[in-house]
Amino acid sequence: MNRKDYRKMKKKTSKARLAIKIGLLVSLTALLAIAAYGLSLRNQAEQAVDRAFEAVPATQKSDLRGEARVEPAKDNVSLLLIGVDDSEARMQGDGNSRSDALLVATFNPQEKSVKLLSIPRDSYVYIPKVGYKDKITHAHAFGGTHAAIESVEEMLDIPIDYYVKMNFNAFIEVVDALGGITVDVPYNRLEKDENDKNTIQLIKGRHELDGRHALALARTRKLDSDLERGKRQQMILQAVIKEMVSVKSISKYGDVIEAVGDNMKTDMTFKEMTSFWEYAKGGMPQIDTINLQGYDDWSTGAYYYKLEDSDLENVRQLLKAHLGLIPDSSSLTDSGNSHVIGTADQTAEKSDDY
Repeated sequence: MNRKDYRKMKKKTSKARLAIKIGLLVSLTALLAIAAYGLSLRNQAEQAVDRAFEAVPATQKSDLRGEARVEPAKDNVSLLLIGVDDSEARMQGDGNSRSDALLVATFNPQEKSVKLLSIPRDSYVYIPKVGYKDKITHAHAFGGTHAAIESVEEMLDIPIDYYVKMNFNAFIEVVDALGGITVDVPYNRLEKDENDKNTIQLIKGRHELDGRHALALARTRKLDSDLERGKRQQMILQAVIKEMVSVKSISKYGDVIEAVGDNMKTDMTFKEMTSFWEYAKGGMPQIDTINLQGYDDWSTGAYYYKLEDSDLENVRQLLKAHLGLIPDSSSLTDSGNSHVIGTADQTAEKSDDY
């Protein structure tokens, strides 16, 4: 090899090395940027959870768990989702607002499965706080978060390990932060917005909804029933979960965290909350939806949804088995499919006196 060829080869080698160095530098910069973004999100999330943290006093904790402590990442746990009706239009503060939605989710990490129960808001149940039966929606108005948890535990005979309570604003902002959700709207209807004004036009069909339209769909019940309303809320929650576990939503987590920070209360720590992401690894977990069978009752002049005793007992056993509190001998759910326990013809229009 002559000197001229050697210089050419050396020049090419230098260029190749330079390109590799630049490539490594760009890759390292990108990794550092991602890490910094992740750290920023984590700090932002921790601050939001700290603002939202509101523990149930130890003296008010259920004895259904005994002294046992649970960890969501490895134990079967339950979570109560409370949507509160504390809109300014109804002049109801957080202390005396009714629960507009109650859903119980049980988590089984071994099966990577979730059972999602919707409790009709007009369900006639025993409210320990006041010592008599009433609509379960009133429990929160009678005694806040603890009264709602206590009533659900009394009804289902399972411990509620954690709760998350959100108001209308949090729901709207979370959906908007995710860029909307895609759901099936069952009918055309002009519906009330978060301020009880008829400004939301729902259109039948599969649509991408923003937060205000999603909230209106979750709340409406004038054209069907509380049972169907519960199913819609389950559908909407699943759509939210689907968006949150999708890769395209990673960049939106900061907005989601910011949205819930001032409009949510929970007794979960940041570590406990993030451990639920184990269920999202590898895609959507199996979610089985459950609804309660019952019938309309106007015998007292006020409307109540009376639960069928046998169906309620079946649901209790199913949730206990999923939590590992009893042996799982149930065949109430279809493997891999959403299953509804019980149906009810509830086409009567309900009054606005919740």
